[in-house]
Amino acid sequence: MDIKSKVILGLASLLLIPLYFMPFWTIDMSAPQYPEGIGMHIHINDVTGHAKHDLTSINQLNHYIGMKEIHKEDFKEFEIMPWVFAGMIILGLVAAATGSFKLAITWLVLMVIIGIVGFVDFYLWGHDYGHNLNPDAAIKVPGMSYQPPLFGCKQLLNINACSWPTTGSIFIGLSFIMTAGVVGFEKFKK
Repeated sequence: MDIKSKVILGLASLLLIPLYFMPFWTIDMSAPQYPEGIGMHIHINDVTGHAKHDLTSINQLNHYIGMKEIHKEDFKEFEIMPWVFAGMIILGLVAAATGSFKLAITWLVLMVIIGIVGFVDFYLWGHDYGHNLNPDAAIKVPGMSYQPPLFGCKQLLNINACSWPTTGSIFIGLSFIMTAGVVGFEKFKK
């Protein structure tokens, strides 16, 4: 691997560091009772409201329809994800330092696996969250479930919920594209 490829690969790995400081996913909700909207950010180690009291407001709304409250402690993923991304940063830096084509490919494959596992986990969480409702809830709509969208927007009673990647996902995407570019360049250079 030439020096330019090593530098790009190293920079691509370092682009994962901002995930420790910014969210990578967001869920926005709008409803007549919240015309300014409310929402939550998902980080690699936390879930927070867009504004100070948004998560509390979401939990209060969810209480009426029987959904579980959202608490950081309920997600084991928040304990694992910082370590997973630390491992990816280190693996990428080792691949860059050694110029190992095989480690760069391993990094790409692992990142795809992490993405797939992440989306499946997010879907399963949303399914559990939106389908396993408290039977004693104040508001019951027979046959209605409240699974938030995995990606895109969905109307849930009078709430429009939209789920999108946000700033941290841009860094993940750039990191992946740069690494894939290096792998492609090095493969066809031979």
